Amino acid sequence: MLRALAVAAVVVSAAAHAQDAGVPTPTQTDPDKYTVVLENERVRVFRYHDTPGAKTRLHHHEAFVLYVLAPFKRRLIFADGSTKEREFKAGDVIYMDAQNHAGENIGKTDTEVLIVELKEPGAKPLPSDGWKTTAPKK
Repeated sequence: MLRALAVAAVVVSAAAHAQDAGVPTPTQTDPDKYTVVLENERVRVFRYHDTPGAKTRLHHHEAFVLYVLAPFKRRLIFADGSTKEREFKAGDVIYMDAQNHAGENIGKTDTEVLIVELKEPGAKPLPSDGWKTTAPKK
């Protein structure tokens, strides 16, 4: 019995982290905010736009690079219920590991970003929390 429970826990845990566990893509959950501007076998590029107070539904992103077009403040709500709030400046470039989240524009400005999802298999997660920021060069 304990072995069956342990196996079930591993299966449930793996499914919670897999895209094919039923977590939809951003264009399925929020097509009014996400527009695919380029897609090929290696990347999918979204343009994302929302207004203050706007929220997205839970969706999945493959590992991605985010390029900030205009400053904004955002709250991400992850599948486990944890949250993270960040402010971004125009020109910020951030790498994020694959994840499931919902989002909320908690600032006073529109969110305007480009998101480049990577389709290359085998990317290894970073040992940190995944937030890697590079300030714009002056």
